[in-house]
Amino acid sequence: MTSYVENETGTELPFDMQGILDQVMAAVTEMEQCPYETCVSLLVTDNERIRAYNRDYRGIDRETDVLSFPNIAFERAGDFSPVEACEADYFDPDSGELVLGDIILSADRVLSQAREYGHSVLREFAFLTAHSMLHLCGYDHMEEAEAAVMERKQESVLAKLGITREA
Repeated sequence: MTSYVENETGTELPFDMQGILDQVMAAVTEMEQCPYETCVSLLVTDNERIRAYNRDYRGIDRETDVLSFPNIAFERAGDFSPVEACEADYFDPDSGELVLGDIILSADRVLSQAREYGHSVLREFAFLTAHSMLHLCGYDHMEEAEAAVMERKQESVLAKLGITREA
């Protein structure tokens, strides 16, 4: 498993971002029974830049907390079986790892939402990371039933890691 973290802000969070990303990645890929070693990139940015990314890549001109850019076009969420047929598209040629995709996260929103929801900055960061990792595994929340599945999975990952609302 390989993760890359780039922090393009001056914001320092009170924990090791790469360490938490790695824990969440491991928990999500284990829960999803991903049979491959994986790779994910995380860019930590601010509200102004995430708004620009949201506008440029999604056509939505407003800030958001997290953006997910899956590398795999899943037919069914969490079904990794088709990836071997397109090995050149999905696997890093040097490491052999399955490239799940990229995450862009607003540090400003992590801090403000932690205050708003009354839990730790760690919990908010881990929650948004788990949410995004599920998107990278093909999940979505456009329909109520899909949202319920994602919420259950997010909470399961955070509980497994002991990152509760009180943490």
